[in-house]
Amino acid sequence: SAGGGGKGIRVAHSDADMAEGFAAVKAEALNAFGDDRVFLEKFIENPRHIEIQVLGDKHGHVVHLFERECSIQRRNQKVIEEAPSPLLDAETRAAMGAQAIALAQAVNYDSAGTVEFVAGQDKSFYFLEMNTRLQVEHPVTELITGVDLVEQMIRSAAGEPLAFAQDDLAINGWAIESRIYAEDPYRGFLPSIGRLVRYEQPEEGQHLHGDAEAFVIRNDSGVREGDEISMFYDPMIAKLCTWAETRDLAIDGMSRALEQTYLEGVGHNVPFLAAVMDQARFRSGQLSTRYIPDEFPDGFRGLTPTRAQQRILIAAAVAMNEVHAEQDGDPSDRTDWIALIDRDPHGVGLFYDADQALMLGFTGGGTLRVTDIDWRPGLPQFNAVLWGLETPDDEVHVTLQVRRAADGFIIRHRAAQARVRVLRPQVAELYARLPERQPADTSKLIQSPMPGLVVSVAVTPGQEVKTGETVAVIEAMKMQNILKAERDGVVKAVGVKAGDPVAADDVLVEFG
Repeated sequence: SAGGGGKGIRVAHSDADMAEGFAAVKAEALNAFGDDRVFLEKFIENPRHIEIQVLGDKHGHVVHLFERECSIQRRNQKVIEEAPSPLLDAETRAAMGAQAIALAQAVNYDSAGTVEFVAGQDKSFYFLEMNTRLQVEHPVTELITGVDLVEQMIRSAAGEPLAFAQDDLAINGWAIESRIYAEDPYRGFLPSIGRLVRYEQPEEGQHLHGDAEAFVIRNDSGVREGDEISMFYDPMIAKLCTWAETRDLAIDGMSRALEQTYLEGVGHNVPFLAAVMDQARFRSGQLSTRYIPDEFPDGFRGLTPTRAQQRILIAAAVAMNEVHAEQDGDPSDRTDWIALIDRDPHGVGLFYDADQALMLGFTGGGTLRVTDIDWRPGLPQFNAVLWGLETPDDEVHVTLQVRRAADGFIIRHRAAQARVRVLRPQVAELYARLPERQPADTSKLIQSPMPGLVVSVAVTPGQEVKTGETVAVIEAMKMQNILKAERDGVVKAVGVKAGDPVAADDVLVEFG
């Protein structure tokens, strides 16, 4: 009852879920907020999370600054927000705004606040809560209204009346915010800690997309390169926002901004955010708070490179291979190569045009011109302009995250990552015969999914455990994570006790 931000919420589908979840929620609430009182509420399935920004003064004036859609969530905490909502029409927007204003006026509210609603896909809506503070996602409202909410809060606190009325406010364009977190989407979005060794941010301001269409980047960041990401605080690194005239252009701008964001030293969710931006469902606006479990039911594993992305990866690998060869003083006259994307071979021919631009011809058809290459060995980002990627005349600016591997490169473009090798055809044939390396067998181990502190251990050596039974509880960043047995077994050894610090992948319990 004293908390917020989605912390301490559990959905119970059975009496057993209720008993276990109740204890965990009370512990989280007491730890995070100093108050272990909790609410029990009906759970509404497949909803959308839509909130109304309100602003009041000390003279009884209240306006709303339209809505924000915050339906993309993990662990009941927002990840991607946008304004306006792709769901609402003018009539529903006005009705929700009127309800939010009425609530604020009923309690004589002044300053900025947010009235949150659970909305059905049929545009029905139900009051959820009011946050009497500035929200994390306030930048998207500022971008579509031009109103500086922090300034207005200060003016309201000083006793000034609002300088505008409801009729003076209008929606201009579309804005999207991506919350960049120090958490690993490949491990169920569990927190990651460590030093932020490198942090490259996209340039803020206006950027061109294509010949004339523009988008704006805004990046509100609370950390700097070299800072330590601790287990004791929220894992947010930055709020990356884009604005454009239309929703599609704002999404395109966000995709580009995420490409240009580079983090090293901690796990982060940038590949996941990029994946959502590239999904047809997100572009269609068909959102719900179940978006992540619906779209990634088996967890996030990245996305398979599209045909265009395969060519982007190949272009980067070939270009970097050429740079290495030149620096090693061993440039090759070979023009025919095989690019292995993981183990998938792609034939590619290499030559230079009259302007000394790198030209690639693909065995499957098509030619790619690579210009404005910005990379040298040791840099973690590869930048270039690709001509003819999907149509003969298109111009595509790309930024890829790259690192050298023993015999090639690990390259990521947005949510697609692969090991890429540029090889002579005969060598590529030999690679095809090499067996796959098998991962270690960890089926009998319960490992810590993240760095944290052991809250409790529920088993002892020799104990028989059934599938689904709780084995241990790990806490990190004010969140408790319950680890359960994935199969029946007998405990062979327990390697930790309550209060022990653990690192990611530390063995907690071993089964016989």
